[in-house]
Parts: sequence; structure tokens; C-alpha cells
Amino acid sequence: MKLERISHTPIFLPDPTTWWMTYNVFNPAVVVHNGLFHMWFRAQGLDWISRIGYAVSDDGIHWNRLQEPVLDITDALDSRGLEDPRVAVIEDEFYLTYTAYGSDVLPGAKPTHSGGGILPMVARSTNGIQWEKIGPIVTGEDNKDHLLFPRKINGKFVAFHRRWPHVCLAESDDLRTWEPSRMKPIYGPRPENDWDSKSVGSNGLPIETRYGWLQINHGYGPDHIYRFGVVLLDLEDPSIVLRRPRGFIFEPMELWEIRGDVPNVVFSCANPVVGDRVYVYYAGGDHAIGLATCSLAQLVDFAVNG
Repeated sequence: MKLERISHTPIFLPDPTTWWMTYNVFNPAVVVHNGLFHMWFRAQGLDWISRIGYAVSDDGIHWNRLQEPVLDITDALDSRGLEDPRVAVIEDEFYLTYTAYGSDVLPGAKPTHSGGGILPMVARSTNGIQWEKIGPIVTGEDNKDHLLFPRKINGKFVAFHRRWPHVCLAESDDLRTWEPSRMKPIYGPRPENDWDSKSVGSNGLPIETRYGWLQINHGYGPDHIYRFGVVLLDLEDPSIVLRRPRGFIFEPMELWEIRGDVPNVVFSCANPVVGDRVYVYYAGGDHAIGLATCSLAQLVDFAVNG
């Protein structure tokens, strides 16, 4: 089973007339809400600092974007950029997870990147435009690829995050306190499986099915080519991996995916279900945004029987 591109070209490109999305637009979050497609995308402009922008569409393909970012850098904890948004709508509120890359670290934390560090952040909004920053899931470690499940499980917010090399589960009552004792590794690279033998991480939000939570993920092997796979998790206890097919469902093939700002990368932060189809929004080469789809039934069958 493979995802099918809707076209050989991107659906969303940088805007060279702006200062903040001049060079790259990539790794978008997309949700369908009140009959419209809403996109939050990472962009890099003249200063090469990542910010998060917003666009809206009635068909998921043609977009109108705001001309200023909706989430920008504010202090030394995110001064190097805001990266890789993922958005969940839970109980009629928007929840954004993103990585803050800073030139400083929180008191008591050790630097992880050239004197600074990263924080897997969570923010909240009632309209998707104005955001209240809540705080990080963890501090003092190289931790990315975090996302919230699209509903509470057993009354708690549940998140995936990556404590490399493992994808880990975390739980919280209020999104502010994430108890380390309630964090656990779920799965990691498979040394015997070529395409995801070196590193793995989460893509968009898990899709709830009657068979379990269907999680599209990414990984790479010795060739450092990013590809997508699938993991099926228990509905009530997503720390339990039910199925993890050995094959992959997507890889770089188009020239703009193979030769972009970062070569041989397809990366996704969104896979909303639209009718009976899964829309996988992805970045090619860390430069532009494309769309690939498949039927939900086909993806579920691959997860269960692949």
C-alpha cells in the first residue's frame, strides 16, 4: 500500500514577497473544523528563523494565507525559531504543539544545542489565531515530534513525544504538569528493518478507528531517506502496540522532495480524515508543501494485515 500524491507539484509554496516566509514553508498542521480546512505551517524567511503562519481553504488544496505569522518568537527560549506545529481540537478548543528552539535554557537545565536548547511546547487558542503559551512537556533534553491525541483518554490529556531514540507516551491533567513517572517508551527504531533502523518519530494526530489508534509515523535508515510507516495502538491504553507493519507507505520521489533545502525528506504533521479518505499533508525537502491521500479503509487494512 502506498499513499497517492494528488499532483507532481506542491500545493503550497514560499512567498518571496514577504520577509518571514521567503524561502521555505513546510511541516504544516491541518484540521477540518466548521466546514473549512485550517493550516498552521512553519516558515523561514530572510533571517532563517522559523515562525508559524496560518492559512485557510474550502477544499484543502487552494489556500489563502495571513500575511503575518500567528506565532512568533518572544524571548531567548524560542529566539532561534518555532518549529513543526501539530494541532488538535479538543472540546471546542485548539491545542498547538510545537518545538521552541532557543539561545537560552530554563534555570537549572543543561544546554542541548550550541549553548541553547529546545522545548516541546503546548499552546491553546479559542480561534486558532491568538495563542496562549501553556508550557513544555519536558525540559532539559533533546525532545521533539510531540503531539496531543485528539481526545482525552480516561479523563487525561495524552501526548506522544520523542525521548530519542524512542517514541514515548505522556499524560497530564491540565497540560501544565507532565509527571515523569507517567512517561513511558512505546517503540523505537527497528535495527532489522532497513527503512526505520536508525530513527523514528510521530507524524500527525492518531486516527481513532474501531481497531485502535492508527498512527502514521516516520523513520530513516542508513541512507537517511525519510519514509512513512504505520503503527496501530490500543484505544484505551495507547502504550500497547497492537501492530506495526514492516513496510513503508511513502517516500521521496519527486524532484522537489529529493533536492529541497534538506534533501531526501518527506515530513508530515497532519493527516486529517476527510469523508472516507486520509489527507496526508507533508513537506518535501523542507521547502514546500504537498498532499497525498489514501482511503481510510485501505490504511486500516494495511495497519491490521500489512
